[in-house]
Amino acid sequence: MRRLVAAVLVLVAATAGCSPSPAASSDRPARILTGTPTSLDPAVQGDAGSAAISAQLFESLTTFDSDLHLQPALAESWQFEPGSRRITFRMRPGLTFSDGTPLRASDVVRSWLRLIDPSAPSPLASLALDIAGAEAYLRGQSGDPASVGLRADDSAGTLTVDLVRPASDFPNIVAGPTFAVVPPGVGRDPAALEPGTAFVSSGGYVLSGTSDTGLTLTANPRYWAGPAAIGTIELVGDLGGRSEVDAFQANELDYAPLNGADATWIAYDRTLGPQLRQVASLSTEYYGFDTSRPPFDDVRVRRAIGAAVDWRRLAALAGSGGTLEVANSMVPPGIPGRSDADYVPAYDPAAARKLLADAGYPGGAGLPPTTLMTGGGPFDQAIVDAVKRVLGIDLSFESMGDGYFERLASDPPQMWALGWVADYPGRNDFLGVLLGTGASANYGRWSSSPFDAAIAQAGSATDPGAISAAFDRAEAIVRDDVPVIPVAYGPGWALSRTGLLGAAQNGLGIVRMAGLAWAN
Repeated sequence: MRRLVAAVLVLVAATAGCSPSPAASSDRPARILTGTPTSLDPAVQGDAGSAAISAQLFESLTTFDSDLHLQPALAESWQFEPGSRRITFRMRPGLTFSDGTPLRASDVVRSWLRLIDPSAPSPLASLALDIAGAEAYLRGQSGDPASVGLRADDSAGTLTVDLVRPASDFPNIVAGPTFAVVPPGVGRDPAALEPGTAFVSSGGYVLSGTSDTGLTLTANPRYWAGPAAIGTIELVGDLGGRSEVDAFQANELDYAPLNGADATWIAYDRTLGPQLRQVASLSTEYYGFDTSRPPFDDVRVRRAIGAAVDWRRLAALAGSGGTLEVANSMVPPGIPGRSDADYVPAYDPAAARKLLADAGYPGGAGLPPTTLMTGGGPFDQAIVDAVKRVLGIDLSFESMGDGYFERLASDPPQMWALGWVADYPGRNDFLGVLLGTGASANYGRWSSSPFDAAIAQAGSATDPGAISAAFDRAEAIVRDDVPVIPVAYGPGWALSRTGLLGAAQNGLGIVRMAGLAWAN
């Protein structure tokens, strides 16, 4: 889950505020600040905030615990055939949706095919392209769902998946909420995602109410792991202009994500300090370019911007006090197999000016009007100032809230910014999934045959050294071709009410709220 987030990372988690054992059940609700989802449909959403909510309503076959260990969810087990190009998941016996109707392997196939529907593909359809036949189906080259390597045997309770490469990480990939199992009405009947009796869930909670300020979730009595300990979760999406700190102090929130600036002073507050939590985050904030049209279709112009800004100093200043970590690659710390090499463009103003002149824009003269658009972030103005100072370019700046992701998908500005939270703990989730030719999250429309080849080599190799070397080559290509520039990594911060117990944040941006409880 994890998904795209404009400007800041949206993290929904709860951590232990004290040590007593949790009660078996509680009528006391938990009020959690989440923001407003763009959609509750796992196949439609592409942002981390929406995924953090839909993950409570719709369950995947697998999941990650707080230590990033893969665990069974709707599937009780799975097994690869030799060569790791076919995997069979065995569903838990007796699974049902929240309305009591059976939940079968064929429901998984139906849900996953929606991700690669050529008429309405998921923003994260690229995650499904390890499935044999998925890419041809997505591109409209095959109109037969049976051509996709998904085979359900409901009588045996199994789902068999054929893969295009040896993909031992496939159970990790499908742990994300993008692969959640939804009832048949989702995508066909708008009422299927409205609160009330029509709402049917496969997860720990059902949607029971909405208001101008948020959503109300009620524990699913038929959840495979048993009813959640906290019967009601109130998800707060709008504070009416007030700060999350004020709402927390007024006892209107039990859990509230914070920005790093607030965390720096809250740590010294006698009352709030003990309730401050540092939240792990496998996430990267980065800037990107529309490489499909001028001026950033010219690699020299992208390299000029890369060399004109001291990205490391910019991140270090914005993250003073430990609120951010300076990035050295697209892949954040904590991802297994991550390289420690530096893949951020070197700061070199003289080289930047020469690159721009070689591209035909000396001192910025003749450069087409160029816009940087973001969701609003701590680095934006510093980048605009550096580009003007070093290159003479007047970079227009715009901040956009609602509709930002739709704009990126349909008509991206020349330069933009995003954050990416890991869908699963793997290097490819920050490389091929984001930057592969034709990838659904490749908003810069960049295409590089050497990069694609390196990603393919990493995916097909079985030797850890060969896998690492291939990913290293891919990261070097990104550094030199500059389709994107990584700037900073988490962590995140939150206020968590004393007595709220639950799963520790694992860095993927989502917690299983069905595991939360109030202390006795």
